[in-house]
Amino acid sequence: MYLCIVMARNVEFNEAAAIQKAMEVFWKKGYNGTSLRDLTEAMQINSSSLYNTIGDKEELFVRCVQHYTDLRKQDWKKRLTSKKSPFSILVDYIHEAVGVIINGEDSCMAVKSAFEVATNDQRIKDILIADSQQAYQFLHDLIQNAMEQGEIRAEEDPALLADYFNSTWTGWYESYILHKDPIKIKRMAEYFIKQLSK
Repeated sequence: MYLCIVMARNVEFNEAAAIQKAMEVFWKKGYNGTSLRDLTEAMQINSSSLYNTIGDKEELFVRCVQHYTDLRKQDWKKRLTSKKSPFSILVDYIHEAVGVIINGEDSCMAVKSAFEVATNDQRIKDILIADSQQAYQFLHDLIQNAMEQGEIRAEEDPALLADYFNSTWTGWYESYILHKDPIKIKRMAEYFIKQLSK
């Protein structure tokens, strides 16, 4: 009995590690740019093992996108429980978002997936919709907390600001893909922060 429990946990742990490795490949190369060989080499398994444990490339991608959004959810929860002021957390989050856009080669997997796959795969679309709702809730709560502490004007609408930032961030990402102008992205971010703190 004890041996069976240990073995089951090992399988689960190994599978989770394999999903993480596959996610990193998809994140870097995108769904269409990733081959089955890329995945099996990263996961250190053969193709038959992949099919037997997880499924095909499409099923693996769904699992990877879900894993990625789960990690984002954990990050948002951690930020909300930080001892820093809500507005400071928000500003840090905006600056980090800009950094991801202009410095990170892989950028945001959720945005990349939305552009590349979500329109053709309902499961991916559903995962990303849930992720977007979680992002909205995180920003809404953060803005609401900042308003309660007098860091953002009381007459602002946290729901509107949360929606606005989500859509604005996607616009920054698209702008950088097209123009590769980091100064433009940074200026837009600073303008948004300035508008919040008036």
